Amino acid sequence: MKDQKNNDITFCTSKRAFIAAAIVMLTMSGCRVNKGMSNHKQPPNILFIAIDDLRPQLGCYGDQTVQSPNIDKLAGAGVLFNRAYCQQAVCSPSRTSLMTGKRPNTTRVWDLKTHFRNTIPDVITLPQYFKNNGYHTQCIGKIYHDPASAQDAPSWSAPEILAVTNREGKYVLPANLQKKGSKAAATEEADVADDAYIDGQVADQALEVLRKVKDKPFFLAVGFRRPHLPFSAPKKYWDMYDREKIPLPGQRTPASNIPAYAVHKNEELRGYSDIGFNNVITDAKQRELLHGYYAAISYTDAQIGKVLAELDRLNLTNNTIIVLWSDHGFHLGEKGLWTKTTNYELDTRVPLIIAAPRKERGVKTDALVELVDLYPTLAELGGLPVPEGLEGTSLAPLLTRPGQPWKSAAFSQFPRPWQYKGEPETMGYAIRTDRYRYVEWRNVKTGEVKATELYDHQADPGEVNNIANISANDALTSALKQQLQDGWQKARPARQSRH
Repeated sequence: MKDQKNNDITFCTSKRAFIAAAIVMLTMSGCRVNKGMSNHKQPPNILFIAIDDLRPQLGCYGDQTVQSPNIDKLAGAGVLFNRAYCQQAVCSPSRTSLMTGKRPNTTRVWDLKTHFRNTIPDVITLPQYFKNNGYHTQCIGKIYHDPASAQDAPSWSAPEILAVTNREGKYVLPANLQKKGSKAAATEEADVADDAYIDGQVADQALEVLRKVKDKPFFLAVGFRRPHLPFSAPKKYWDMYDREKIPLPGQRTPASNIPAYAVHKNEELRGYSDIGFNNVITDAKQRELLHGYYAAISYTDAQIGKVLAELDRLNLTNNTIIVLWSDHGFHLGEKGLWTKTTNYELDTRVPLIIAAPRKERGVKTDALVELVDLYPTLAELGGLPVPEGLEGTSLAPLLTRPGQPWKSAAFSQFPRPWQYKGEPETMGYAIRTDRYRYVEWRNVKTGEVKATELYDHQADPGEVNNIANISANDALTSALKQQLQDGWQKARPARQSRH
């Protein structure tokens, strides 16, 4: 019995030692099981939320009309960037720039057809970089441009979900589904469930994927298509607004002393069946369009709320970096312009919110930032080396000191003619400083400056008075011209803005 007792003691002691050793090994290995804040050594997850055609018209940006409670709540949990800018105000070039960390002149993507793998084939995209560093990366919805030909399999660990949509994702009413051509009505209101439209389906799929990947580091990109045209949303979101109380834009004509190619003829909107290329957009139709845009925002906001709620339910929020961005801004009749594709403030300024663990919460920054900055930002926040050759600047310091001096300017560009063949004739290059927007229109082949625009946002926030050709502003124009040339691909934080 004595020998048996000694054997039992030896067995128990060995078992305890084995368990203790196993615990130590698990701790030292930096186990990657997701337990919120319980294991700080685990890499943070990334929830990357993209929205199409959303300008900063949200409650958290001070808007009194739009109802966006879920995005507003997210802003309260992170840092809201008041002055964030895209690099080209149209879908594919903007998203390509963000996802590669390079500006459009480097990607050579200025249109909707060119794929960056044909111009910079060896580039490592933002999600691809995380995939190469042990993350599960997955795309649900629109992250790159919509067509199948615009997708990028090397970016993802698994096939894209709902990255391509068709008419059935945009419309549900038979009258619109049966229309000939690629576009039906510009708006649609239907008494249907959220998942009748594509963004409700995207949200549902995001919930499913979150439940599957919750136990490993993930980069989950979730892309919503509304409020892109057509402004389609379930009836309950239209019911949130009184159309007769929606204000029309005040200034509905562009500046008179600008080149014709600085603006456009609203071709994107006029392609819809109820607008037409030869019709005047009446006040009643404008209110309908505005109503539809707001309803589409609230619909998308609700889908985002579902994803954020599931992230929280799964106890993932405290170890997840959440980034919410739009690919560009949008005109809603201001200066007579609808949609995007210009170098102006309303088209280039975008909403941007970053909520990261152990960073500032519920604060705003007026620092000038750009979407091209997101690649180095997420690399740094994820604890990864920032790759060489990126053309943006990490915003990580602003998440702890939002008021510190930052970039002196943000840069954007747009070609003319739009929908060019071969290469554009003219490229407009814009610089946005603390106070001014300066635009140069250059001949693409010769570099010759064909026209200039200058707007003083202190006196003219609507950019309707081009003051570039006033002799009293020659010194200012010359300084901005030099700043544009010097800083195009080298925009970096500065102690203070020059202008």
